[in-house]
Amino acid sequence: MPRKFVTKPCVAQSKQNYLHKLKQKFKKFNRKLKKSKKGQKMQNFSFETALIHAGLTTCPRTGAVNVPIYQTSTYKQNALGENLGYEYSRTKNPTRDGIESLIAELEGGKYGFAYASGLAALANVLSLFKSGDEIIILAQVYGGTFRLLDKVFRNFEINYTIFEGENYDDLQKLIGKKTRAILFETPANPLLSVVSIEKIAKIAQQKGIISIIDNTFMTPYLQRPLEFGIDIVVHSATKYIGGHSDVIGGLVVTNDKELGERLGFLQNAIGAVLAPFDSFLLVRGLKTLALRMDKHSQNALEIAEFLQSHKSVEKVYYPALKQSSYYETHKRQAKSGGGMISFELKKGLDYKKFFKSTEIIALAESLGGVESLLCHPASMTHASIPPKIRSKLGIKDELIRLSVGIESADDLIKDLQKAISKASK
Repeated sequence: MPRKFVTKPCVAQSKQNYLHKLKQKFKKFNRKLKKSKKGQKMQNFSFETALIHAGLTTCPRTGAVNVPIYQTSTYKQNALGENLGYEYSRTKNPTRDGIESLIAELEGGKYGFAYASGLAALANVLSLFKSGDEIIILAQVYGGTFRLLDKVFRNFEINYTIFEGENYDDLQKLIGKKTRAILFETPANPLLSVVSIEKIAKIAQQKGIISIIDNTFMTPYLQRPLEFGIDIVVHSATKYIGGHSDVIGGLVVTNDKELGERLGFLQNAIGAVLAPFDSFLLVRGLKTLALRMDKHSQNALEIAEFLQSHKSVEKVYYPALKQSSYYETHKRQAKSGGGMISFELKKGLDYKKFFKSTEIIALAESLGGVESLLCHPASMTHASIPPKIRSKLGIKDELIRLSVGIESADDLIKDLQKAISKASK
């Protein structure tokens, strides 16, 4: 005969009590979530401490110090309209809550959102606009950003205008009746040009349009655009936020309630959300952000100074060099120069041979990992920009972009020296 299992009353009561306690814990968890979106939790602590302890990065059920991976698509509901704050993981997931609340606090924002990639994050932001709207983009932007605007959103008659100047009065004059936003990067990819975040924010505010900044190169550790009046901050979290070249993700932060509600709706409606495991990796990566960015910046400055003094190098682009025309502007709004350098070899040198001659530094797409990476913008990151526009923007075939890792600076300089020498032969 099959064995019969009978649940004892005391066991059933114990389970009921457990579920009740768990329900209360998740209610508390969700109250903390709402509070965390105000960016107040860690305001009395240093940024380095916030990296470790901010956001909803512990487990309300067990007390685990690392956010668990809630690898589930759906959640059991106790009754119609009665749940523990979660119904479906596209809409809301506890692990994603961890990274979203954390990036919001780190940027000094109220509302954070996580997406499957940096471009998914940007696409979500651009979906705020409608047919007939126009967006002004500053000349130097990531090639994928240009492609998204030019090849996708223009099909929906969301148009763009490229501002190529550096005069803020001219930028202000360019804003027309259909202009709805200014989209920019600083330092920009790939020539590391710098604009005043505060001035761009003020222009946008005066004209009643939205200011959007891609803060990927700097991260919230080095630069916090919301404090200068920017409306929306976008990150390719694939880069420095993750920091280990093992995850693809995107993040968006805003302080504006209306924009936060609209972005939240679009995130759920479009559905390009960050997966639980990837959310976990970003939370983990952020814990060492300060340590990594300090080392990236230290190495980059040493290498930039080396390249600037090298007889075979024509030009170096790095805003933390005192000789840079962007030095003072960048210094006012950023903690350091970051880990990105671009440079050009002198005419007559074989830049293709240079790319083949490094031993430590790999030729690869992307940036912001612990390892150093070389990139050829004209044929890689900015290949989607038409050659005429690339040339006009100063993105030459000879331009080399270097994502400086956290290896020994001496070893990296020796590697570059060897490659430059071989390119000279």
